[in-house]
Amino acid sequence: MNENRQEDTQGQELTLESFSLGPLETNAYLLTDLASGQAVVIDPGMHPKALVKRLEGKKVEAILLTHAHFDHIGGVEEIRRAHGCPVYLHGAEADWLENPRKNGSARWQELGGDIVASPAEYELADGMTLQLLGTDIQVLHIPGHSPGSVGFLLGKRLFGGDALFRLSVGRTDLPGGSWNELMESIHGKLFTLSDDVVVYPGHGSKTTIGFEKANNPYV
Repeated sequence: MNENRQEDTQGQELTLESFSLGPLETNAYLLTDLASGQAVVIDPGMHPKALVKRLEGKKVEAILLTHAHFDHIGGVEEIRRAHGCPVYLHGAEADWLENPRKNGSARWQELGGDIVASPAEYELADGMTLQLLGTDIQVLHIPGHSPGSVGFLLGKRLFGGDALFRLSVGRTDLPGGSWNELMESIHGKLFTLSDDVVVYPGHGSKTTIGFEKANNPYV
């Protein structure tokens, strides 16, 4: 069963909800501005029924993708069609949405078959600041798990995809992956953030930068 957790974001009139979707239990995140009803979806994964239902009546402003592996993009096309919202993805993976071989769905057919979506409307780049939900969202390019992996920094919250997990890190044995790049991303970008930044990963439970600096055996 999909899990749905909700909490208030600090100092902002936003709610944050998470949904564990699909066979790989990929975390999808939903940020909603309470005042306007506008919402942003991060990584709408496979079998997104619970997320789709929760979006009813909301004004979805954007779909943000930390990267374009199949388990993170399974719900992209359904949500985009239903809400007419644009998709944001790093340019290094610009053609992955429409290519099952590159997004990995062709490799793991037993998990749901080919996943195909139209190209993203907007290209992300390192250092970019997105103005969504009436606030700033900073884009950090953190390659290693995949060439176009990014993190979205919203105040003291980082939506980091599959780069850094609680007591673990993302795999680097998939096409375009690089252990050296991942370590550079973690140490050069993520570990320069404040220790109290909360990391919301693509799988598993949330953690903090400080906790991972002190305890993660892989870094």
